[in-house]
Amino acid sequence: MSKPSLIDRIKQFNIDRNLDLVKLKYRKMQENSLVFFRGTCHLFYEDWQQDSELNNTPLSWLCGDLHLQNFGSYKGDNRVVYFDINDFDEAILAPCSLDIVRLLTSIFLAFPHYVEEKENANKLALMFLDSYRQELTEAKARWFDRRTATALVKELLEEGEERKRKKFLDDRTEIEDDRRKIIIKEDKTRPIESETRNAIEIALKEFARSTVTPDFFQVLDIVERIAGTGSLGLKRYLVLVEGKGSPDSNYLLDIKNSRPPSATKYLSNIELLQPKWQNEAERIITIQQKMQAISPAFLHSLKIDRDYYVMRELQPHEDKIEWEDEDYGFNKIANLISDMGRVVAWSQLRSSGRQGSANADELVAFAEEDKWQKIYLEYARSYSKKVEKDWREFCEAIEVSK
Repeated sequence: MSKPSLIDRIKQFNIDRNLDLVKLKYRKMQENSLVFFRGTCHLFYEDWQQDSELNNTPLSWLCGDLHLQNFGSYKGDNRVVYFDINDFDEAILAPCSLDIVRLLTSIFLAFPHYVEEKENANKLALMFLDSYRQELTEAKARWFDRRTATALVKELLEEGEERKRKKFLDDRTEIEDDRRKIIIKEDKTRPIESETRNAIEIALKEFARSTVTPDFFQVLDIVERIAGTGSLGLKRYLVLVEGKGSPDSNYLLDIKNSRPPSATKYLSNIELLQPKWQNEAERIITIQQKMQAISPAFLHSLKIDRDYYVMRELQPHEDKIEWEDEDYGFNKIANLISDMGRVVAWSQLRSSGRQGSANADELVAFAEEDKWQKIYLEYARSYSKKVEKDWREFCEAIEVSK
């Protein structure tokens, strides 16, 4: 039996998603090889070498889809703005090499999109590894907030603090008869059917009854939300709730369908390492809370009809690095990449020794070894070339199918 083609592998992975949104996902994936990489996490695990020495590393709780754009700022449930890893849909317990190599691959793919010279991509990859190793060796999990951040991360956090809820709401909603409703925007939001709305309202009412302020979650409006890259095509909703009462004190909630992580399907024995989760939303939330210093407000699982969803607050303080829109210069990017290395190390230390993950001493011993950095760099550099080749093949196949 012949091996499925690249395009067949991609189509098979997306077969049970919303077709219109999958088409949008494919259009986005044609932009460049890095966007393609972000949209095909499953290929990374399909291609991973099962018997490679890359797997001979401590087990750690991982983001599972670590790349340059899965870091950002957000307000924690203590109302302080942090910079951290911010996407855990693919989160798993696995060899720590998986996250590191995936992030390094994204750095090499960022050339020439964000980095002017290929040599600079090599320097950035080494900077990431150096800061990651140093923080693991120190064995102390820290975090970035406005008081501890510098350079670009500090700018991002300060900008987040300055954003006002009213402007955030005005950008996404409009007021009619003293009541807000969500604006329908092309490729951002879509209306939903009444049956779906009713199911979401029932789930939120049940959740609200478990809180001390149930009126806070009274639903004002619900639309379908279109966001992300890898998750495009999954059911996702934007919900406007009463909040603290006035139209300028309303809150927005993001509610996103959860699916099993790609790694458990394509990597042998990975599934056996995982705890027995009640559902995929519980997996995502539990691992996120393990890895982040402080998690966002209203992070909770919801059961809507037969599916499980992750709910969180959509915030004016939330931001990703706008790589495409800014000319940061090499020094700023270098500082940012180094900070990302610190964040990854802290997240692994913070979640160490829990439910099967290696303890801090094992992570320190790993960091002090010398041989693995070269192996990781070589694999990431080589795999980035394969991603470039796959991206061109994907673009050609999509063009032919039009």
